[in-house]
Amino acid sequence: MNSVNDSTKVYDSLGLSTQQPSSRKDNLKIDDFMHLMVTELTHQDPFKPMDNKDLATQVSQFATVSGIGQLNDSFSGLSSTLTSDQALQATGLVGHEVLVSGNQGWLSQGGVIKGSIDLPKAASNIRLRITDGNGALVRELQLGSHDAGQLAFDWDGYDDNGDPVPAGRYQLSVQASVDGADMAPNLLVAAQVGSVSMGAGDGVRLNLEGLGQVSVKDVMQIH
Repeated sequence: MNSVNDSTKVYDSLGLSTQQPSSRKDNLKIDDFMHLMVTELTHQDPFKPMDNKDLATQVSQFATVSGIGQLNDSFSGLSSTLTSDQALQATGLVGHEVLVSGNQGWLSQGGVIKGSIDLPKAASNIRLRITDGNGALVRELQLGSHDAGQLAFDWDGYDDNGDPVPAGRYQLSVQASVDGADMAPNLLVAAQVGSVSMGAGDGVRLNLEGLGQVSVKDVMQIH
């Protein structure tokens, strides 16, 4: 499109040339674009008017900007709806036991810590080690051999001497022999869902008893 002959005078007449840069971060809307276009048409050189193709192109661009804005608003509304629906569905997990990937378990008074070991291949000499918050070994469970798949385990809260240990959070680790080499399979730990909350920017989160928050996406199984 052709430029205006004397753009300085045009902007002066609009009171734009004396304005200082604003600290506002508001985005231009379609009405602002239309106002600028009408202003430009009003002050264009009558001997060199805007070409019809340029006018059509600019109007098309305005329509595209407006459409994108409406599309973004639609997606934003859809995202909010999906998140709300997900939160409502997640409330059904309160009071249920879930399996999440991790290396910590919560031992309640008189309770147990249980979970599963995810074995990618058949393994032997599978050993589950439980340590306390200071890193001291509390119990080592010998789980033998198992085919590929999940091997369930549970620890009754007693140490290697047969004495009960205090309730609290304990660290878990597993070692196994696969094809003659040691490896550390992935651990899935069971925990009870106490409540559900909305995370800031990361969706629905589950509050697990003794273990804190995890994303609902991290849940591997529901019991």
